[in-house]
Amino acid sequence: MEQLIIPEQDIINALCIYTSRKKQMNPEEVEVELMYDDDTGFSAEVFWAGRKQVLITANLIEALRMWLDEFLNIDPFAGIKLDLDDERGIIAIIQ
Repeated sequence: MEQLIIPEQDIINALCIYTSRKKQMNPEEVEVELMYDDDTGFSAEVFWAGRKQVLITANLIEALRMWLDEFLNIDPFAGIKLDLDDERGIIAIIQ
């Protein structure tokens, strides 16, 4: 399989669905802000019903595995690498 790039908006969509399933709500009720820090790496702040949760890189990968499996019909255990791109923001590279 050749390399596939998952854009930032699809990563956000995956996290909205991932969080909504865990919190038993609609994905539209979830807001996500992706972040990158040199010390801690990739993470996301997730907001719903006046609450906030910080997801770490492992959670982002778990959400992307769900997205690959259910929405793209791609092997969810393909290699996933998060990357910070100057033009595209935070992207996922699937190999």
